Amino acid sequence: MSFATALALAVGLFVAAPIAAHLLRRRRAGEVVLPTARLLSTTPPAARRRSALEDRGLFVVRLLAVVLLALLGATPFVSCSKLALLRKDGASVAMVLVVDDSLSMSATSGDETRFERAKRAARELVSAVEPGDSVAIVLAGREVRVHLSPTTDREAIDKAIAALEPSHRPTDLEDALRIGRDLLRRSPQADKRLVLLSDLADGHADAPPLDVDSDVSLWTPIPELAARSEADCAIRSAERLGDRVDVAFVCTEGATAAGRAVSIFDKKTEIAKEQVPDGADSVALKVPEGAGNALDAVLSPGDAVAADDAAPVVEHARDLSLAIVADAAAAHVETGGPPPVERALAALGLGAMTKPVATIPEHAEELAAFAGMILDDPPGLTPEERRSAAEWVEGGGTIVLSLGRRAASAPLGAGFGDLLPGVVRWSSEAPAGATPASCAFFGASAESLAELAPKGRVSIDHEAVQGAEVLCAWSDGAPLLLRRRIGRGSVLVSSLPFDLDTSDLPLRPAFLVLLDRFVEHARARGGSRVVEAGEAFVVHGFDKVEASLQPVGSERAETLPAVQKDGTFRVAAPRIGRYSLSLDGSSDVRFAVVPEGEVDLRPRGVAQRAADPSLGGQTRELDASPYVAFALLALLVLELAVRAFSQGSRA
Repeated sequence: MSFATALALAVGLFVAAPIAAHLLRRRRAGEVVLPTARLLSTTPPAARRRSALEDRGLFVVRLLAVVLLALLGATPFVSCSKLALLRKDGASVAMVLVVDDSLSMSATSGDETRFERAKRAARELVSAVEPGDSVAIVLAGREVRVHLSPTTDREAIDKAIAALEPSHRPTDLEDALRIGRDLLRRSPQADKRLVLLSDLADGHADAPPLDVDSDVSLWTPIPELAARSEADCAIRSAERLGDRVDVAFVCTEGATAAGRAVSIFDKKTEIAKEQVPDGADSVALKVPEGAGNALDAVLSPGDAVAADDAAPVVEHARDLSLAIVADAAAAHVETGGPPPVERALAALGLGAMTKPVATIPEHAEELAAFAGMILDDPPGLTPEERRSAAEWVEGGGTIVLSLGRRAASAPLGAGFGDLLPGVVRWSSEAPAGATPASCAFFGASAESLAELAPKGRVSIDHEAVQGAEVLCAWSDGAPLLLRRRIGRGSVLVSSLPFDLDTSDLPLRPAFLVLLDRFVEHARARGGSRVVEAGEAFVVHGFDKVEASLQPVGSERAETLPAVQKDGTFRVAAPRIGRYSLSLDGSSDVRFAVVPEGEVDLRPRGVAQRAADPSLGGQTRELDASPYVAFALLALLVLELAVRAFSQGSRA
């Protein structure tokens, strides 16, 4: 409240004046008894009753007059404003509200978060909707979603706005504006308005300003949302390895976590705490023996965005572990070093941890640590290896099996069993390359397979090809790459080995595509255990998937939907936290961590015409001065009427 407003309201203290006057007027004079008074007859106190009626009426009127006078003085300084949408020639409007529900919108601005301010602005704009206007809502957190399709139903619009909830997703303004523009183009209204309610912090502050085509007006009605926020630091990762928890941070440009404290909580009990030293971007904390498996890391004190100051501690975060069974001598490289398949995986930088193994473990339990396995021209498999590998694949494992001379010369009793039925035969003659049209699996890289010029190839029995999916064929029609599905898993079989002596396949772009797709399938087998908030856990080959989220610091779990399409389940992870998945009855734990781009709070530029005042702006919603003045005038007339009535009664 301003000083002028307080001063005007202080006039209300003068309400004591009528009270004092009333009390003084009601005071009785002292009585003097005259001896001759008993000779006079008693007269009824009519005048006293008239005086009492006049006093009460005037007293109430004057009290109200003083109060209204104080309010009249204050109302010019008290105003309530809201967003108003200006119409072009009074025409109906098609409006799409692009609401940013990303992590950066959790930053506090005044007494409310940026998301709460955007939600309030959406209500204000919708309050002015008239019959014939259509409204749609698009959420700008990745993946962009149409929260409300275009509708003229006011009740549906109000319910959709009330259902808006913040998330920890990264921001995708460009895709949100594109989808909003497409919705508007299908609207019959001539006045099309794309309203952006965002802090514009999409992690691309240096990118070109946001804009849309000229047939759609882009409007940013709340520029204060994009005001530069204070520094923010987030817990990028928290990984537990034995009795140690490694916590890493990421901060806005120029900010540091130095001087703040990192704590590890087992439920609500703090079990470890360390100060962040100067210049450090990570801290290692030792946790006591007996600590639980559901630990949380918390950075304190808080900052601009409280939601990213806490993260679940991930058990063995390097979840994508790939086993590589290859003969280093057979798959040698002239320059030395690991085999080509290991080099290619390292060059792709897919976040996978490769582990060379001499042989396949003979127990399926030992294979459970791997998300995928590459068998590069193995000399067959023993019965124990075949059994454990088949069980692992049936449970959802993914294998890449490349075949060459060594696979064809497997010793007696060493075959591939259910992984690849039949006999493998090596031939020193092979076509020049594959038919690109039959290799859609490799995308644009299929052209690179047209001239492989191999020194030989493997032929696969019809038994192995029957029921399999040929992903790429030689120019003579024989399979170069096929996929066999076994249970919930799959085996990718290549009729060329991955050594440079047989062909230059490992040097071609298609080889990198093969490994990239293999890693993708390995993730989809059980899904990556750690994703950024806003991504989804993808699991393949299960009949029933259920999911729930337990936010950091909360003991209550929230049920989440698992969307199924073509045999694949997707569970969206909208917030940072620990996710529990039930996969055909077996329990699994997944984690969603902070999207690093959301820590960059610098706003992105917007085209200047998005602030055009002709589109709308803040308008005064309430100015009570005329009404208070009218009431004061009415009280004046009422006082005159009371006085006239009082005088008439006395007459």
